[in-house]
Amino acid sequence: MKKIILTSVRDDEMPAIKAWGQRNPEYQIATVAEELNPQNVAQIAANCDALNIQQNEPVDAEIFPQLKAAGIMTMSSRTAGVDNIALKAAKDNGVVITNVPAYSPHSVAEMAVTQTFRLIRQLELVDKRMAAHDFRYIGLQAREIHNLTIGIIGAGRIGGLAASLFHALGATVIAYDTKPNPELEDILTFKSLSEVLQESDVISLHVDLNPTSINLLDAQALSQMKPTAYLVNASRGAVVDTQALIDALDQKKIAGAAIDTLPQETDFFAHDMRNQPINDPQFQHLLDLDNVILTPHMAFYTDTAVENMIDISLDDIKALMEGKTSQHIVNP
Repeated sequence: MKKIILTSVRDDEMPAIKAWGQRNPEYQIATVAEELNPQNVAQIAANCDALNIQQNEPVDAEIFPQLKAAGIMTMSSRTAGVDNIALKAAKDNGVVITNVPAYSPHSVAEMAVTQTFRLIRQLELVDKRMAAHDFRYIGLQAREIHNLTIGIIGAGRIGGLAASLFHALGATVIAYDTKPNPELEDILTFKSLSEVLQESDVISLHVDLNPTSINLLDAQALSQMKPTAYLVNASRGAVVDTQALIDALDQKKIAGAAIDTLPQETDFFAHDMRNQPINDPQFQHLLDLDNVILTPHMAFYTDTAVENMIDISLDDIKALMEGKTSQHIVNP
């Protein structure tokens, strides 16, 4: 019987893991709570035939010779992002890596719409006033979404779905994408990046992380936005220059932001930091701003998404171990 070990498993993943195991009794499933690292990889790899991971810390090149020595040829990441995995080292050592590029586009798209509503209704400020027993509403006048232009940057699976949701709400939707999809032209208008930045009341980011998207929204890009416009980032942290964003917010060059991901997020997201100092000045600054909504990289986090992340990643391992292929291989 082939054995698959899943690392860094959360309690909320266990029902989906158990259900997959029941559907596939020919595979033995085991889980560990810790992330894969150079210190534990040899012990973990010695007890399985394939690995399924989800982690924030890097999967460094030094891990893959140990996997090769243990006979591990398949590793699946139950996330979309694989920039923390040394893919070339994996390939050089004969380890095939797969990911889950679209576990639930709805989850992230719906989060972008939710955060847009929170921004234009100024609900972050409302919540803070209410918590302070300030029950006045003057100064918190909202805007209605059907009067707004929403700019989608990255109109792929998630961005395209977000566009359809905004369109259904009556908003005018424009978009920038390096490869415009003509199938979306009935709900949005494709424009240049500069035009989208200049014309939008809300910018919603939905690009993947690659060399061309790092700091895509830098100081120069942010300066093109309206001073009344908002930024929503539920894609990847490094797409936005964090210091440039802080400067734009401080100088009131934009009205506010909803941020679900930051470049340095592994230092604090997914950790209980209560009663601990925040030793990151940029993160602390964002926490202190009244017009910023921060969430801990949880736009993906729904019941459907968690189930899909388990099922798709384990199905890929099963296919590869049975001599088939997967459309999700990231180091061909």
